Amino acid sequence: MVSHKEFVDAGKKPGLQVWRIENMDLKPVPKGLHGSFFTGDAYLLLYTTSAPSYNIHMWLGDECSQDESGAAAVFSIQLDDFLGGGPVQYRELQNCESNTFLGYFKSGIKYQKGGVASGFQHVVTNDMNAKRLLHIKGRRAIRATEVDMSWTSFNKGDCFIVDLGTDVYQWCGSECNRFERLKAAEVCIGIRDNERNGRAKVHMVEEGDEPEAIIKALGPKPDIAPSTVDDDKVDTSNKKKASLYMVSDISDASGSIKVTLVAASSPFQQAMLSPEECYIVDNGVDKNIFVWKGPKANLAERKAAMATGQKFIKDKGYSAKTQIQVLPAGAEPTLFKQFFSDWRDKDQTTGPSKAFTIGRIAKVEQVPFDASTLHSNKAMAAQHGMVDDGKGKVQIWRVEGEKVPVDPSSYGHFYGGDCYLILYSYRQGAREQHIIYTWQGLKCTQDELAASAFLTVQLDDSMGGSPVQVRVTQGQEPSHLMSLFQGKPMIIHMGGTSRKGGQSQAASNRLFHIRQSSVRATRAVEVEVSATKLNTNDVFVLKTPKTLFVWRGVGASDEEMEAAKHVVGFLGGNPSQVSEGKEPGDFWAALGGKKEYQTSKSLQSVLNPPRLFGCSNKTGRLIVEEVPGDFTQSDLATDDVMLLDTWDQIFLWVGNEANAEEKTGAPKLAKEYVDSDPSGRKGLPIITIKQGAEPPTFTGWFQAWDSKMWETDPLDKMRSRF
Repeated sequence: MVSHKEFVDAGKKPGLQVWRIENMDLKPVPKGLHGSFFTGDAYLLLYTTSAPSYNIHMWLGDECSQDESGAAAVFSIQLDDFLGGGPVQYRELQNCESNTFLGYFKSGIKYQKGGVASGFQHVVTNDMNAKRLLHIKGRRAIRATEVDMSWTSFNKGDCFIVDLGTDVYQWCGSECNRFERLKAAEVCIGIRDNERNGRAKVHMVEEGDEPEAIIKALGPKPDIAPSTVDDDKVDTSNKKKASLYMVSDISDASGSIKVTLVAASSPFQQAMLSPEECYIVDNGVDKNIFVWKGPKANLAERKAAMATGQKFIKDKGYSAKTQIQVLPAGAEPTLFKQFFSDWRDKDQTTGPSKAFTIGRIAKVEQVPFDASTLHSNKAMAAQHGMVDDGKGKVQIWRVEGEKVPVDPSSYGHFYGGDCYLILYSYRQGAREQHIIYTWQGLKCTQDELAASAFLTVQLDDSMGGSPVQVRVTQGQEPSHLMSLFQGKPMIIHMGGTSRKGGQSQAASNRLFHIRQSSVRATRAVEVEVSATKLNTNDVFVLKTPKTLFVWRGVGASDEEMEAAKHVVGFLGGNPSQVSEGKEPGDFWAALGGKKEYQTSKSLQSVLNPPRLFGCSNKTGRLIVEEVPGDFTQSDLATDDVMLLDTWDQIFLWVGNEANAEEKTGAPKLAKEYVDSDPSGRKGLPIITIKQGAEPPTFTGWFQAWDSKMWETDPLDKMRSRF
């Protein structure tokens, strides 16, 4: 194993280490200059988490030489080797970096002209004679690119930084918006604090109000070009399909690789990945490919993984800017796992598979549910989707073109042919808070769906627009909704209606599936009468014209048995108790014969890290882009709609200054986002909340949420740091 003197301290403590390739060797970049890259150079970065797990990034500038990129690749393989083959390896290209990479530099990345070959050094210079112009782009991932020091580089829609050494001017075009100003200000402060050791002065300048110093540096000011639209911005909301290939031969003398198609289109099954092989998940349409290294694949193949990826891109004719990630088994990121419909992480505690605590996953710990601490423990409330213990006031209406109150004696029964509005009111501190659940049955008519949406808005308006709105599809009820029926299960009927005289004759054979959620609320859902529907973890109630059975699976809980009594009481009759494995013949006969069913212990679904996206039409069309890195409350852009994906539900956060198109377009985008998810999630609850009225189920996903944050203008706060 080749080791480099720079590797001695590599990965010893959590955080980021950056090296530049200089004369085919590695030279460390000072910490104050992390995030600055010369476009003529190649870099190697190592990010270490506390787990520990490792990400290795090879960054290549647009003008870096073949030799330098070759050297970076060699060092990348050596470092991977030195760290035991467990790191995830990324190939990063200027302007097309991965979200993981961008997440290390929350206040932005700077691209500077030049490089080693032309004598440019990475030193904290206190260079008071600097003269450069930086163009700031991006709302989530900020990039500051050095451009020609001339008025022709400017446009009205963006912010620019005129860096004159002792004075750093942030120039704001007349058409640039508040959030972009905020981000540009962070870059300015970074230059002052990191590159000039705090010795420069920072100024904010409006277009048309330029001071003498800027005119002196750039010459007389001509007309400024209008703002430009980013046409190359890919719409990331719609993750396209991927294909899966097995790498079968890389020893071919011609240097080409042989790949065999395993599956033409995602979602894939995890079992398709054999530990003896290497695979490529080809998501080239999204400029992304993954090379997965099987733990038992031969060493040569594993070491050549990055080169394999590069050859694959070339053979496919993909853009040279396509991102490549090389993954050892056990360190798969969410973006990779989402292409598999049945992905499960192994709960091993040794070896590289610990690496699934990469990045922000490390912060998400499974918090067991305890209703008594709901108000103090925000993280638990958020993880389990509970604003309180469900003991507040409940009112329910059925949608019949208008709101018709439901008789309280039948609260808890929901029919698939109906839509319902449920208004829940509870106290939080001194304030009364409200949630409107819109429950939509799978067999209700198009008219009822439309009416339910309209009536929800009407009810919301009548309460001053402060309620949180939650749209729920039958069968996807969130835990909090299930907990409103205090000790009784929520009973969901496959079809039919609760209208007077509207009931169709219920089927003679009925099967109800009873399951308890993580917050101990239970739900009884009517399912098709068939043995395949049984599940070893749950309780089932089976009714035929002659008999009534309560079947208890091996893994079922006492609370589920307790809930079965309510279903029995509603169906009527005298039940016989049946234990799994001891079923009488007439039980199987009533189910239409004995068949295979789910017998494996509860598949605790993998804990997916939350992801935050901004929905913005500032470029002229509505696009969705992910916020890189660990997101914070200040990533919520008050002039956008933000989408928070917590895996089993989607939040739409509406900023006070979001425009009408964003407000109307975002719910549609959220639905498309879920429906186009490669892992096949469908029908998740989509929860709309407004800036300033966030429930704990939302705020708990943010560390140290500050309810007073927007009382003072963030831009004024930033100016005070100037």
